[in-house]
Amino acid sequence: MKGQTSLRLQVPTALRPALDDDRLARAAWSRLAEPGDAAAARLVSEVGAPLALEAVVTGRGPDRWRTRLADVDPAVDIAAVRAAGGRLVVPGDEEWPTGLDDLDRDTVGDRPLGAPFALWLRGPLHLSDTTARSAALVGSRAATGYGQHVASELATGLVDRGFTVVSGGAYGIDAAAHRSALAVGGASVAVLACGVDRTYPSGNAALLTRLAQEGVLVSEVPPGTTPTRWRFLERNRLIAALTRGTVVVEAAWRSGALSTADRATRLMRPVGAVPGPVTSAASSGCHRLLRDGGAVCVTSAEEVAELLGDLGVETLAPRPVERRPFDGLDREELRVAESLPRRGSSGLEQLARDAGLELPVVQSILGRLELAGLAERIDDGWRRGTPN
Repeated sequence: MKGQTSLRLQVPTALRPALDDDRLARAAWSRLAEPGDAAAARLVSEVGAPLALEAVVTGRGPDRWRTRLADVDPAVDIAAVRAAGGRLVVPGDEEWPTGLDDLDRDTVGDRPLGAPFALWLRGPLHLSDTTARSAALVGSRAATGYGQHVASELATGLVDRGFTVVSGGAYGIDAAAHRSALAVGGASVAVLACGVDRTYPSGNAALLTRLAQEGVLVSEVPPGTTPTRWRFLERNRLIAALTRGTVVVEAAWRSGALSTADRATRLMRPVGAVPGPVTSAASSGCHRLLRDGGAVCVTSAEEVAELLGDLGVETLAPRPVERRPFDGLDREELRVAESLPRRGSSGLEQLARDAGLELPVVQSILGRLELAGLAERIDDGWRRGTPN
């Protein structure tokens, strides 16, 4: 008892309830450690959030986790997200997406990506149900008209096929995908690199507000947190883990969207890439993914659904092919058919010379072509027929 009392005296007052409450402890960890801190995620996974927090308070963890102790107040953060109309979700909650658990697994021989301690949400949709059948559409912020058009077409087509569209709420491809999904009454999820109470980028304020009203905003950092380049990159692993797979719509050679594709690959999720004009630098990252074999070429929502959908259920319908008159002919039949004049007529000997075949062979073939409507007898000669 004396040791416990002594420990309590060392703990900042705001953190004391978190030593006995997993939800509060996870909220605290989401402010103590930066996104993607695999060591912190592993510690919390092994001993639980309250004991891991106690280890930090007593100096048994890295100093980087202690630098923010004095500023952490999980109860205040939870009150702030509720004031913004949001909520906190932790592992074990019904709304927690189980796909995030894959972030703690070492799937391809590299270090685990690190699952989030908690998720801060804002919006009416149930996150786990909404992302159970979802596709990530990502790409360049500086998107071209081509890229935005394709993103819109894919988003609306995927909504028609029962998919939720997930992206990062940024300019360009992200915004086009979100807007198009919402425009046709579909579900859309934006994963942010800042607190869900912030509208960043400011130019997308109206879009983010609508997503908070009709979809759901997701973040692993507490309310009030500002975005940083590091947080954007780590945010991408959540997009990859929340969805069935990732499609890069348009991306330059060093686009941040490629990091989402990389995370999806590490999580053993399918990756698709949309090809662009070979002269367009805006699509060079997509071409790089296709050339290196890291992605499947996709050009329509139907192809994306086949890539990410249920195996054996969402197969591509046979694409209608225009049938041409000479389709199905063998090589010798084709030679005779192409030797037939469109106007006038040719005799058997002339046709044999033109086709380079023996006369009896030409006679036999002409009989078959006549039955098919491809050859027509005119007096002592033959000409090309007009099949029905």
